Amino acid sequence: MSNTIIDSNFNFPGQKSVYKGKVRAVYSLENDRLVMVATDRLSAFDVVMPKGIPYKGQILNQIATKFMAQTEDIVPNWLTATPDPNVAVGELCDPFKVEMVIRGYMSGHAAREYKAGKRVLCGVAMPEGMKENDKFPEPIITPATKAEMGDHDEDISREDILKKGIVSEEDYIVLEDYTRKLFARGTEIAASRGLILVDTKYEFGKTKDGKIVLIDEIHTPDSSRYFYADGYEERQANNEAQKQLSKEFVRQWLIANNFQGLEGQTVPEMSDAYIESVSERYIELYENIMGEPFVKADVSNIQERIKNNVETFLAEN
Repeated sequence: MSNTIIDSNFNFPGQKSVYKGKVRAVYSLENDRLVMVATDRLSAFDVVMPKGIPYKGQILNQIATKFMAQTEDIVPNWLTATPDPNVAVGELCDPFKVEMVIRGYMSGHAAREYKAGKRVLCGVAMPEGMKENDKFPEPIITPATKAEMGDHDEDISREDILKKGIVSEEDYIVLEDYTRKLFARGTEIAASRGLILVDTKYEFGKTKDGKIVLIDEIHTPDSSRYFYADGYEERQANNEAQKQLSKEFVRQWLIANNFQGLEGQTVPEMSDAYIESVSERYIELYENIMGEPFVKADVSNIQERIKNNVETFLAEN
């Protein structure tokens, strides 16, 4: 379990600053370049778990970068290179302060809100008579924004985004269009692999020349929820839980152990056996989502490997 990358304190040539998120560390370099390092940290309910998950960073980075390559014909993105299994290098962007969440099915947060009696989510009406995991008539966009205090995501409507000037209407129309196009492509790719893309989120930024591009991750199990298509209808008809590929299994384990990130709650003990099982689930996620075997990178010294690969890339480019 020790062969994971939990923190990263690199000092790359030309480095100007570093920002550390819940899972990734983003290094800003000269010449408007970013180096994004995907760690093995696991976040749930906006809380970072105390132990890393072997290969998780590699899995998330490779899913995200491969999906960017598969969608760059419809939406431009920030990515320019992947010099290491855990690293993406790209163009510095000014990120929009909203996450574009799109839902094809009434699952997760939407289902919890629906069960609580709400029929409007982020200003979007949800039909009466739905049950958990039913398909929406059309995918709905339910944006989220960061709370002013802390990293917690908050629901926000299109109307409030425009009224508060968080995004201009001209730009927001582009974000909505890109979100729907990416979700349609992701749905097609998932269907070709026997999966249903249930919901996901996209983040966008603007380059220094004003172009809107996709940034961060895309269609990963941390940002998306997938169901197995086989048996979906039967499970819905029988009111059974769907078999899914996402981080939801971690959330459910935490809920079962009395943790939802609320004040006064403590993260349950994660045994080595449990961490190994989570790692195996992430590998299963990769192989099903990407339709190819997962090749484990050398983890004998991840920090040194990343440092050498990135510095060699920067020296040559």
